[in-house]
Amino acid sequence: MKYDILPFERIRNMRTDRDLTQKTVAQVLGVKQNTYSQYEIGVLRYPIDVLIKLAIFYDTSVDYLIGITDESKPYTRRR
Repeated sequence: MKYDILPFERIRNMRTDRDLTQKTVAQVLGVKQNTYSQYEIGVLRYPIDVLIKLAIFYDTSVDYLIGITDESKPYTRRR
């Protein structure tokens, strides 16, 4: 299975469903708003550490964020 582009639509939908601004999510991730905006539109691929922070922040799984599953409920976490 090959993924050329990480799905960016899910991170945008999760943000807008919660009425959050790009600036708010960018602050949580420790990136500039412009950088986060580029993640959302697919210009930049988000690194694994950002992906993990997003999964924790949105209480979902990395698999859901990248489109491997449609189940948004996260797995049991060790921490």
